[in-house]
Amino acid sequence: MPESLDWGRIIAAAVVFAVALAVAVVLRILSGRLNKRAVDSRWAWDDLAAKLLHDLAVPLALLGGAWIAANVLDLKPGSLSVTARVLTALTIVIVSLACARLIAGIVTSIALARQGVAANVTIFANITRVVVLGIGMLVMLQSLGVSITPLLGALGVGGLAVALALQDTLANLFAGVHVLASKTIEPGDYIRLSSGQEGYVVDINWRNTSIRTLSDNVEVIPNQRFSDTILTNYHRPAQDMSLLIQAKVAYGSDLEHVEKVVVEIGTEVMNEIEGAVKEHETLVRFHTFADSAINFTVILRITEFGEQFRLKHEFVKRLHRRFQIEGIEIPLPARRVLLAEGSNGHTLDLAPADH
Repeated sequence: MPESLDWGRIIAAAVVFAVALAVAVVLRILSGRLNKRAVDSRWAWDDLAAKLLHDLAVPLALLGGAWIAANVLDLKPGSLSVTARVLTALTIVIVSLACARLIAGIVTSIALARQGVAANVTIFANITRVVVLGIGMLVMLQSLGVSITPLLGALGVGGLAVALALQDTLANLFAGVHVLASKTIEPGDYIRLSSGQEGYVVDINWRNTSIRTLSDNVEVIPNQRFSDTILTNYHRPAQDMSLLIQAKVAYGSDLEHVEKVVVEIGTEVMNEIEGAVKEHETLVRFHTFADSAINFTVILRITEFGEQFRLKHEFVKRLHRRFQIEGIEIPLPARRVLLAEGSNGHTLDLAPADH
């Protein structure tokens, strides 16, 4: 404070700070309206700019008012220097927080544009936020007169020790970044690992990936597992996929008639059941002369992996009923055993085959 209590300076400083507070309120209202208009627009970048102004308007106005008030009070040089350093440090912290939010938003927008609206970009946004805040804290310490050179050396040695102690955690972190950057899997995809886990990807965070199984349970898989396993993504390269259904008919069946019947049922199911790709042609492919039947594959098309169960259910029911109407036999497995000694060359039929 000045040597003698100067009420005129105190009142002037209070007025200056009150004006700064009023300016902060006005800026808050204006930035709020600007933020609402930016949200209504289709362009994403104006939203980020409006949020930046909204974050900085009030604190910077108050800090500016506090600095002007401190000068009006005519503080001692030492007190004024300390005040300047404190206000500078607070400004750096506030700007760092706002910039971290802005840059994280930019990274999120770019990642969503590249990976689609279903993509999870938590890892990228969090890493960006931590880096920006870390730089901001170092600049703040430097502004307070703290030498950051020894701190950087200590951070280097400490970082090495932490990296050695947290090898698995860091491996999962970088594996998660790699998975998202390469777009191997994304939330919403149905995947199956060679180790047996399968389900819909729910979330990919810095350490693990959560998948929801068809029984509505959640399995948590470390990200590192994806680097040393074979993974099948049923939503890549396209979400729709072929559905192969195996069937068989007796050797005495008219295969042309069988094919016609199967195609009719397949077309009927594809047009009526939800989850089928309606414009896809039903295909029948005979492929094996088996022990007691001719095996064939029916090829249908579904919109995504989870729709196969409903489609299989309806197709098998309708095909079985139609085969019964048409008199087309679905044979049971059978074996014929020849009794060479003591049986006068008689034969014995055994059915089914596991007898």
